[in-house]
Amino acid sequence: MDAEFADLIPLFVEEARDRLERLASSVPRLEADPQSAVEAKRELHTLKGAGRMMRIGALAELCHAAEEVLHAARPGMIPLLTRVVDELTVLVEAVARGSEPPVDPELVELLRANAAEAEAPAPPPAAAHPTDRSDRSDRSDPPPSPEAAAPPKSGSVAGDVRVDTGALDAVAERATQVRIMAIAGRQVVDRIYDLARLAEEGLHEPQPTQVLAVLATMLRRVAVELEGGQRRLIRSAEEQLEQMLSLQLQPMRGFLLSFARYARELARSMKKEAEVELEGEETRLDRRIARELEEALLHLVRNAVDHGIEAPEVREALNKPCTGRIRIQALADGPKVRLVIADDGGGIDLARVLQKAVEVGLVDAASAAGMGKKEALRLLFSPGFSTRKLVSEISGRGVGLDVVANVVNRVGGEVFVETEARRGTTFTVEVPVARRGESVMLLRVGQLKIALPASVVRRATRIDPEGVVERDGRTLAVFPDRLVPFVPLSRIYGQAPGERQLLLEGVVSGQPLALAVDDVEGEHEVLVRPITRRVPTDHLLEGVALLASGEPVGVLSPAVLAQAEYLRALPAARPQVVVRRVRVLLVDDSLVTREMERRLLEDAGFLVSAAADAEEALSLLAEESFDCVVTDIEMPRMDGFELAAQLRGMEHFAQMPIIVVSTRDRPEDRLRGLKVGADAYLTKQSLDAGELVDLVRRLSGK
Repeated sequence: MDAEFADLIPLFVEEARDRLERLASSVPRLEADPQSAVEAKRELHTLKGAGRMMRIGALAELCHAAEEVLHAARPGMIPLLTRVVDELTVLVEAVARGSEPPVDPELVELLRANAAEAEAPAPPPAAAHPTDRSDRSDRSDPPPSPEAAAPPKSGSVAGDVRVDTGALDAVAERATQVRIMAIAGRQVVDRIYDLARLAEEGLHEPQPTQVLAVLATMLRRVAVELEGGQRRLIRSAEEQLEQMLSLQLQPMRGFLLSFARYARELARSMKKEAEVELEGEETRLDRRIARELEEALLHLVRNAVDHGIEAPEVREALNKPCTGRIRIQALADGPKVRLVIADDGGGIDLARVLQKAVEVGLVDAASAAGMGKKEALRLLFSPGFSTRKLVSEISGRGVGLDVVANVVNRVGGEVFVETEARRGTTFTVEVPVARRGESVMLLRVGQLKIALPASVVRRATRIDPEGVVERDGRTLAVFPDRLVPFVPLSRIYGQAPGERQLLLEGVVSGQPLALAVDDVEGEHEVLVRPITRRVPTDHLLEGVALLASGEPVGVLSPAVLAQAEYLRALPAARPQVVVRRVRVLLVDDSLVTREMERRLLEDAGFLVSAAADAEEALSLLAEESFDCVVTDIEMPRMDGFELAAQLRGMEHFAQMPIIVVSTRDRPEDRLRGLKVGADAYLTKQSLDAGELVDLVRRLSGK
């Protein structure tokens, strides 16, 4: 497997498992139902394409050999293809465990021989005996190994989740209750409409004031009834949410064990000795939070081994045990979980931290000289900060403590660090035990509405224009007892500031945060969705939320706002130059292939929309304008050839560039693609990112 695609492995495994389930259902019906053969071919073909894109040669080779057997359509092929499904399942689970799956040469050779026999001249009737080669091979198969027969295992929090059936029943029952109460609310709505009709008719009465008095009484009664129903609905929704959150909570045993194993293996590879202590394996944490924290905590474990624990000879010279100690804890603390990663190494050199901060321009020498221990340690979370001069296989991987802080902040937590010379360093990560709706403050900045996580705000103070000064390249608010550098959001977003700005102050993982807005329009509970595609104007946003009214608002990233560069004075807003970007519609039914090709195209600066099949692509083309279509061939319902032909038959799309990217590499397939109107035909096996990007750019005329 190619390490470049390591982060796509969970996505590939999830998709492959689904396709193998469908394939396993199709194979037993192959000889009785012709449609099953079509479905099986499609699943094998898509799996092969995804395997090749992921550089999993064994899986792609096995899929290809099975496709040949399906194409030959020999009687008695079901047992052989059932064995293929089993072997593919073993390969996928090997990938899920992170190992390189080996090819089974015997099975591949058997499949090739089976396909070759189908192409050979038919044997005499006497040779058609039940004990043909495929039948014998099936009966002589060894029994499955315990590893192959066992269910998928994962030491990661992203693995399978076991759920108590009683809890599931309770969730289903409460969901039904919530639905019934919501339906009952419709009756109240109907009564309000009736009252509105009576009010309209009452306008024509001789004494409308009497009608209004009756209406007022009836409206109060409806309001009381509605208020009671709303309370019951909210209470049921809260109970439902609590039950659902309890299903998300998982013990951290596997999570911590994997970190301990990684620490020991890393120490051995670095010729160090380390003993790992675990505590709190049964502590429960929302698996979604744990999954997001995994890489950040892995970095802290790596730091403990690489930066913290000294070499045995150094420890011996310091009269310390040759074996270093790393402590990994998960501790429940009410509504929070505290994760601790501590080592007994040499500690953090604060003098070196301050020296490096001055060198990179985070602080000046005078400010550094007056900094205390806590202030100096906060500098570690600044973007790009590192005291390490050399880049090794362990350090220098592009993940710094600023990234750790960003991830922790994103899940609503904070990270702290303590250190003592020659005695070690402790990192503490505090996160909520479960992911609920996030509380945000709705800010007004000129004509814009924007949100900020409420947990970071500690103080709000009105400032007059006379109380704002520009000094040493920074914008500051002047108070009788202090000067506060702040981020003027109105200037960043090109809005005219209000007459009196509101200064919001807080702390983000120990870093001070201050920003000025026109006003705060209340606090709201929302679900924040991360932004997956960022344009140059929204680099301060970490997500988008829907208010209860359905209005979308951007959510500011406190970690980005707390960075030093945003505390410097910003130029006056100027009209923005809009750069026209190429819009590409990507069509492929494989989730993994779509994701990989999307990354290639977005890395080149294109705006990419993805469709899972041709019908979805046609719907998007009807709603939006695109400069180019990149499509696969093998898709359900309508394939890529039919899509290209249909587009060429429509006047509006007759000239739109169409690029085919397929695993089919036969000359007749290429010729057919060009005949139906494709402008270019590329194969996934030899897909070159530069060639695809150049084609899109050239054909789109950009």
